[in-house]
Amino acid sequence: MTNKKDLKKTVNYICSDLFAECVAASLYGNNPPKENVDALLESILRIHSDYVRRISHVEPGMSAKLYFKHYVCDFNKQVDEIVDQIKNLIQ
Repeated sequence: MTNKKDLKKTVNYICSDLFAECVAASLYGNNPPKENVDALLESILRIHSDYVRRISHVEPGMSAKLYFKHYVCDFNKQVDEIVDQIKNLIQ
């Protein structure tokens, strides 16, 4: 398991890349509705803040190893959903 500092950096990098891809897709895509783009950007920011906060606070009664295993799995699921939504902006 990586330490919390590295995990925070990884979340920051992934969310910033998602944000940049969303902006690029909105600028160079097929002119998607502004409301959809804004909602997607807002959800990326919300995911970022939520997951950075959750790194420092392990749930009581749960081992750290199990907590971070679920943490990474949940984060990956949400990132996959965002990537699918960005793909839909391009099409």
